[in-house]
Amino acid sequence: MLKNPIPKVTNQFQYRAIGIIKGKFIPNDIQQLNRGFLTDNKGEKIETVVLGKALSLLKKHIDLNRSYFWVVYPKNKNTQHLHLQVAGIWDPYQLNDFPNDSLQTNFSKLLEELGLKDNYFSVRGELVFVNTKKKEVVIKICSASKLKTLKNKNFKLVIKGDLSLELLNSFISLDVIRDGNSLELINYEVIEKNFTKKN
Repeated sequence: MLKNPIPKVTNQFQYRAIGIIKGKFIPNDIQQLNRGFLTDNKGEKIETVVLGKALSLLKKHIDLNRSYFWVVYPKNKNTQHLHLQVAGIWDPYQLNDFPNDSLQTNFSKLLEELGLKDNYFSVRGELVFVNTKKKEVVIKICSASKLKTLKNKNFKLVIKGDLSLELLNSFISLDVIRDGNSLELINYEVIEKNFTKKN
């Protein structure tokens, strides 16, 4: 069974911002592997931190000279500066229990079979701001964590795209693609209008 790097949604109002990017991870310091940059196949660099569970994978299995598909959480303050948090590494052979029929198998084709592709992000949350002049929207994402002590439980993601002002405060699901340091809207689905007022 091929493991999907971006799991199916389990709840209609599930918040999330998760994506998959192919690239090489270059740590700032070889002694501290948790901070650095992800460099994609075009040579674009994105500031990146590696979260705990992915860090042990990185130390045990990853060859830093190779490109991998990284499962990441995006953060940004604007459309010019993207920051990634690595949550996992998608390698169907080395890190999952997928039978290795042939090393020649194209990972990009495997991704397509799952309805995904490189630089794809799934974003689900509340539309809290629309800038029609700049063609930008802001989606608020709430953490699923029950821990009240967590700082930055909720965060906002700025996405390039055009949505109607009428959709403000709606809960929406977006298909987003990364272009350089920007996240761009491809298509969207309104899950519930006037979501804020009901909660």
